[in-house]
Amino acid sequence: MSTPQVVVHRDKELMAQAAAARLITRIVDAQAARGSASVVLTGGRNGNGLLAALATAPARDAVDWSRLDLWWGDERFLPEGHPDRNETQAREALLDAVDLDPARVHAMPPSGGAHGNDADAAAEAYAAELAAAARPEDHGSVPSFDVLLLGVGPDTHVASLFPELPGVRETERTVVGVHGAPKPPPTRVSLTLPAIRAAQEVWLLAAGEDKAGAVALALGGAGEVQAPAAGAYGRRRTLWLLDQAAAAQLPRGLYPPASA
Repeated sequence: MSTPQVVVHRDKELMAQAAAARLITRIVDAQAARGSASVVLTGGRNGNGLLAALATAPARDAVDWSRLDLWWGDERFLPEGHPDRNETQAREALLDAVDLDPARVHAMPPSGGAHGNDADAAAEAYAAELAAAARPEDHGSVPSFDVLLLGVGPDTHVASLFPELPGVRETERTVVGVHGAPKPPPTRVSLTLPAIRAAQEVWLLAAGEDKAGAVALALGGAGEVQAPAAGAYGRRRTLWLLDQAAAAQLPRGLYPPASA
């Protein structure tokens, strides 16, 4: 378990641009060291904001996009191409504009596809895909992702792991079907905390005053069942990327003045 680091930026636009630059550097370093890199994407306004900033970043083409594996932390269980799917939004924000290898873009199954409307079967299929990609040095049934991105909801949810719901309590499975989510759509597919914690680095993104309470709760010692974001951490690094509004309820000593 890595100790959380907190970086605070002036506003959400600067946060997205800085996170994009940071992600480019991390991907390039991983590709230089190993030949390829792996990133887990997140949806929501901050996840999509990062991808949009990445699309226009001056150093975007420093990445060899053909040697990048992309996964998702969660997905709304909707038909393929639905505008509310995280995959659809990611493709619009960035993915359709870069030269990815389609075989290395690992979208979560849609509803109405091979698994019909069975979100649990879709979750099992994605877990199997993750396990097939794991290497012996990963020491588990999930790849050791270079970076796993997560948005933080106002209720402290990450991926589609909501406070007190069964998914956040899962300790064995790496992917679960989510039923009865408190925000639409109610049916989703999500990585679990054990899968999230397989990542080398976990970056949590939060911007806006509506996230301030959740950030303070998650970083203030709350338990992961009550505050799922508190249970999201990487093997080597856990990074909270915030704007000033989202950091408003944190003790000032938790992050260095220069980070603002």
